[in-house]
Amino acid sequence: MSKIYASAAFTDSKPHYNLLDGLRGVAALLVVWYHIFEGYAFAGGTLIESINHGYLAVDFFFILSGFVIGYAYDDRWGKSLTLKDFFKRRLIRLHPMVVMGAVLGAITFLIQGSVQWDGTHIATSMVMVALLLTMFFIPAIPGANYEVRGNGEMFPLNGPSWSLFFEYIGNILYALFIRKLSTKALMVLTVLLGIALTWFAVFDISGYGSIGVGWTLDSVNFLGGALRMLFPFTMGMLLSRHFKPIKVRGAFWICSAVLLVLFTVPYIEGTSPISWNGLYEAFCIIVIFPILVWVGASGNTTDKRSTQICKFLGDISFPLYIVHYPFMYLFYAWLIKNQLFTFAETWQVALGVYFWNILLAYIVLKVYDEPVRKWLAARFLNKKSK
Repeated sequence: MSKIYASAAFTDSKPHYNLLDGLRGVAALLVVWYHIFEGYAFAGGTLIESINHGYLAVDFFFILSGFVIGYAYDDRWGKSLTLKDFFKRRLIRLHPMVVMGAVLGAITFLIQGSVQWDGTHIATSMVMVALLLTMFFIPAIPGANYEVRGNGEMFPLNGPSWSLFFEYIGNILYALFIRKLSTKALMVLTVLLGIALTWFAVFDISGYGSIGVGWTLDSVNFLGGALRMLFPFTMGMLLSRHFKPIKVRGAFWICSAVLLVLFTVPYIEGTSPISWNGLYEAFCIIVIFPILVWVGASGNTTDKRSTQICKFLGDISFPLYIVHYPFMYLFYAWLIKNQLFTFAETWQVALGVYFWNILLAYIVLKVYDEPVRKWLAARFLNKKSK
């Protein structure tokens, strides 16, 4: 079982599973690609093409998170870890980039002209309110003045922050409740959540024809977002308790190829008597993703170069996920203004946006995220838990 130390601010961090770090980076790269094609669909009022199921990367992130948190913290409670220290560690790990995503979102919204998608101008004071609320991770109520983009997003300056909102909820539930469950009780909880997620997806409770929910605060989205987080999160923790590596050659490439194939499967038509697209999504989340995590955690990098690649992908995965969407807003606005609806018409700009976001993620990681996390860890964590 090969592990490396990924970018971390904590001197007592356990070694990371290097292939899981790499797979998290692959999923982040695929999310950015998915959002590029989401722009063409948004501008033209059509279904997303090419990487149709890219939003399932969020569910993959959740199962990875549950696995890693279970592995990193389960055996520390009552020894070197308290509730206070756990919450400090998670805030230090996640929140600096939440703030950066909010700031970039405000800047790009102002560059865009501070207008909603329908052309309504938004006062700068409301943009500042939205910025403040996003920095403190207070979600926007659909239709409120500070929901500045006007399409109902929980965090209108940086849409993907919704998944971090549920990640925070998962972390709180883990620390207060789930970690205390026996393995058998955790298994029962995971099965029940899997049944609930299957019901939500297969019977198309959201009415979207997909499980791409959670980004707004209406009741169906909140339920769907909670289920999208809770099942994979608890499944990941369950896997971490049972994990025993198996011998797999080429695990990283196999898992990466499977993710690419799963995400590029076209939308599956048909909602009667069940949603076939929802059934496919539930199968990916409940069956395939746990297998990928198990295989990925079992695999080894075989040389220095592949180890470096996995470390790089793991290090930029979270910054890339959390900073790319403000620039997607600019890209979408450009597509709408110029009535451009296809990749063939705009591939140079699309690739520029794609690689700019990767470069930006690396710059932000090195110049801002790593130094800030190290300073916060030195300042706010006691010596025992640092």
